[in-house]
Amino acid sequence: MREQDSTLEDLITDFLYKVDIGTKLLEENFGTRNILRLWRSNQIQRCGKITDTVEYELHGVGCAIHFPTESVDFDYGSNNRIDGFDIWRLYIYASDRPLKYKKYCNKNELKKEFNEYLALNKIEKMSASDNLYILRKPE
Repeated sequence: MREQDSTLEDLITDFLYKVDIGTKLLEENFGTRNILRLWRSNQIQRCGKITDTVEYELHGVGCAIHFPTESVDFDYGSNNRIDGFDIWRLYIYASDRPLKYKKYCNKNELKKEFNEYLALNKIEKMSASDNLYILRKPE
């Protein structure tokens, strides 16, 4: 896929796919996809290895997963949801993949399209208590 062909939905879908891959690895290694409770109860370190080549780094309400050639940083949503995103996380993800998502390495362009998606009801707030958004499922 050429950069000019990438849409915001492509970026969001790619981001969520990478989050899913990482959280499946967390579940295989720790028995849960959301390892924040393990960290907060001192059962695991804030940073560590998931596999020989994949590492995690916990922060606040989220986790960064470092694969051998790329990373994904996400926040857990309410009820341990992992399907949320925000402009900042998408910007960081796109900036880590400039050849694929050059247009979204410009934060203003990303914000403009994000707001257009909101106006078109393509995305919505995950919940009133989260600062995360989710893709709306087609009716």
